[in-house]
Amino acid sequence: MNDRIILELAQEVVRLCTEKNVMIATAESCTGGLVAGAITEISGASQVLERGFITYSDQAKIEMIGVMPITLREFGAVSKDVALEMAHGAMSRSEAGISVSTTGIAGPSGGSTGKPVGLVHFGGRHYKGKLIHREMKFGEIGRHAIRMASVEVALEMIIELAHLG
Repeated sequence: MNDRIILELAQEVVRLCTEKNVMIATAESCTGGLVAGAITEISGASQVLERGFITYSDQAKIEMIGVMPITLREFGAVSKDVALEMAHGAMSRSEAGISVSTTGIAGPSGGSTGKPVGLVHFGGRHYKGKLIHREMKFGEIGRHAIRMASVEVALEMIIELAHLG
């Protein structure tokens, strides 16, 4: 959860995706572009980062990446279903072969009994059809720490997906 680990993961993302000749798209809510930002810290990122969508509001999720309004109403923005739709939408609205999404509650407010502060859902998609999901319960470790931990998980998921191709 520190800068050195994120930098090392981002370096591996760029190296691996360059080697596999695959582009990445991100769909970020709670991380607000930090996943794409971590990748662009690395020289050569332009060879692998196709685009990033910052879809903080529900309306942005609907308009920019095609999350269905009924999914948002039924499950809420912080859910497995929305995370997977976000990953699908990022891929379908880009030239990327790998996509990753983040949606969560970074706090310090906004949590509830069923969806506490620190809950983050991640979606990932590979152009060969593989979908992956992660649900992390980071707890109330602070807004910055939740967001940085989420960047770490998202980069790890990109590496996992890159190994498929």
